Amino acid sequence: MTTASDLLGYEGKRVLVVGGATGMGAATAQIAKSLGAHVTVADYASVDYEVDRVIQVDLSDQDSIDGAVDELDGPVDSLFSAAGVADGPKLMRVNFIGHRHLIDRLFANNLLNKGAAICFISSVAGMGWENNLELLLDFLATPDYKAADDWVAEHEAQGFIHYGFSKQAINAYVAWQGYHFLKKGVRINAVCPGPTDTPLARANADLWLSFAQDFRDDTGSAVLTPEDIGKAMIMLNSAASASVNGITLNVDNGHANASITGSWAPGKAIMDLITGRVQLA
Repeated sequence: MTTASDLLGYEGKRVLVVGGATGMGAATAQIAKSLGAHVTVADYASVDYEVDRVIQVDLSDQDSIDGAVDELDGPVDSLFSAAGVADGPKLMRVNFIGHRHLIDRLFANNLLNKGAAICFISSVAGMGWENNLELLLDFLATPDYKAADDWVAEHEAQGFIHYGFSKQAINAYVAWQGYHFLKKGVRINAVCPGPTDTPLARANADLWLSFAQDFRDDTGSAVLTPEDIGKAMIMLNSAASASVNGITLNVDNGHANASITGSWAPGKAIMDLITGRVQLA
C-alpha cells in the first residue's frame, strides 16, 4: 500500500532551499524537514529554525554563489529557488540571474541527481510572459552571470526592467529549460503566488497585500500564507508530480483566471494589463 510518505518521496532526500531564511522559502524548508529530508538552506540572512545545514550566499555576487555551491556536502535531489527582492539595483541578480547561475553550477559540478526537481517562486506579476517572448529569449540567451547582468544594464533605460520582468524571466526560463533539463533527468517548474503574507509582502503591503482584496471579500478567501505556497512547492518537486515539467502553477485561489475569463468581472481590467492583453497608453 502506498503511503503519503511514499507518494511525496522526501524521506532521506537532499533538499536545498535558496532563500529559506523567511517567508515561503522557510515554510518549504520546514515542510521538507518534517517529511524526512536532509535540508540545507542557503541565504544572505540568518536562519532561526532547525535545519541540517546553513550556507550564507549573496545572489547579487557571483563569487558568493560559487563559494556556496562549493560548500555543499553532497548532491541535491530537490532545489527550491525562493529568494527574491521587490526592487532596487540588485533586483535582476537576486530574482533571476543569481538563481540561474547557481543552477548552472550545480549541473556543471554534477550536483543534481538524476530524478531531481527544481521549483522556482515566480509571481502572478509574471503572467503574460508569452507576449514578451522574443525579448525574454534574447535575455535568456545570455551565456553567463556577467553577460546577463550586462544585458540588464544595457536595457534599463527602456523602462521594462522591474519586478514583473524578473518574474516573466523565471516563467520563460522554466518553459524553455523544461525540455533541456529533462534530457538530463531533472524537472523544473515554478509557482506563481497571489498575495501572500510574507515579510517582503508586508514591506510593500499597500500594493501587494491589498491586491485582489475585493475577490477575497466576495469569495470568503484569505490572503495566502507562506505555508500555502510551501505546500504547493513541495508538491511540484515531489514524486507525485514526476510527470509535471516546464509549467508555472498559479497559487492564488483562482483569482487570476477568474479575472482573465471575466467570471470575476471586477478583476478583468487589471489582469488584462498584467498579462499584456491591453497596453498602457
